[in-house]
Amino acid sequence: MATSNTTSVSLKLLIDTKGGKVLFAEADKDVVDFLFTLLSLPVGTVIRLLSKDAMVGTLGKLYESVENISYTYLQPNLIKDTLLKPKAAVAVSNILLLLTNNVDSNAKQFYICANCNRRFSDVSGTVCPSCRYAMSTQMTYVCPQASSTAAATSGEGGYVKGVVTYMIMDNLEVRPMSTISSISMLNQFNVKEVGALEEKVVFFGKDEGLKLLKASLETSTVLTNVFLGNKMA
Repeated sequence: MATSNTTSVSLKLLIDTKGGKVLFAEADKDVVDFLFTLLSLPVGTVIRLLSKDAMVGTLGKLYESVENISYTYLQPNLIKDTLLKPKAAVAVSNILLLLTNNVDSNAKQFYICANCNRRFSDVSGTVCPSCRYAMSTQMTYVCPQASSTAAATSGEGGYVKGVVTYMIMDNLEVRPMSTISSISMLNQFNVKEVGALEEKVVFFGKDEGLKLLKASLETSTVLTNVFLGNKMA
């Protein structure tokens, strides 16, 4: 499990050693919350996390164009970080710290005009429309209590409940874990030799998180690529 000192979690892989692939993984709430959080990341954030050169297609070049374009050609008061470092639509727990310490956590940052104290923005340096000073004095946004009674009383946060073990398929499909579902998966994969199956516990930290994010954009065998690579080929 993740702690304040080790930004990693663990998951158990069921590997078909004969086929050289991960059939599925057993994981807890932390891993599933992380996977679901990926859906909330803006494209600009994904590019920044993976780096421009690691992006598939042309989005990396588009990102680089914004970096390089002169402010002479941009609309007044537009700050490049609005596109290059966009705010995530949803930020849950500290799971995103697996990727980078620069991605938003629960505490959103806002900046107030220190001159008139009347306006604020979520982008530092934005020009105050009242007095034309830069809004750069940092404030701390305190998130209100969850409107959902269930969410408020559970105290767990995130997306899924923590009392359940989850099954994550090689293509990142997620479902609750059960004995019946495990047997069904073995039948689905046409596993004939139980002796060829191997359980392996792996740790999931920043490096693995970045590899998984990249692999999820490129292949349907994400877990195999990230945790096995060519080791079993």
